[in-house]
Amino acid sequence: MKRQTAKKNPYFTDDDLNQIRAAVQEVGKLEGYVSITDFVEAAARRELRRLQRKYNDGRKWPDVEAGELRPGRRTRAETAAKEDHP
Repeated sequence: MKRQTAKKNPYFTDDDLNQIRAAVQEVGKLEGYVSITDFVEAAARRELRRLQRKYNDGRKWPDVEAGELRPGRRTRAETAAKEDHP
């Protein structure tokens, strides 16, 4: 017997996730999003291109493999910067 587990998204508040679902349901087909994954991937690609233009002359950075980023909680400075840019 397959055990079912509840899906939980650690990356969004419940309010944000509810609004993402609503956007996909209401206008997803008009915008080309058939799933939350489509929506989130498109948003991440737009942000990536913006950061590349702003900080790297529009070029790609060298690849960083999984596991190479610093793990753990945000520093106070990182938390303050996130609060400045919601």
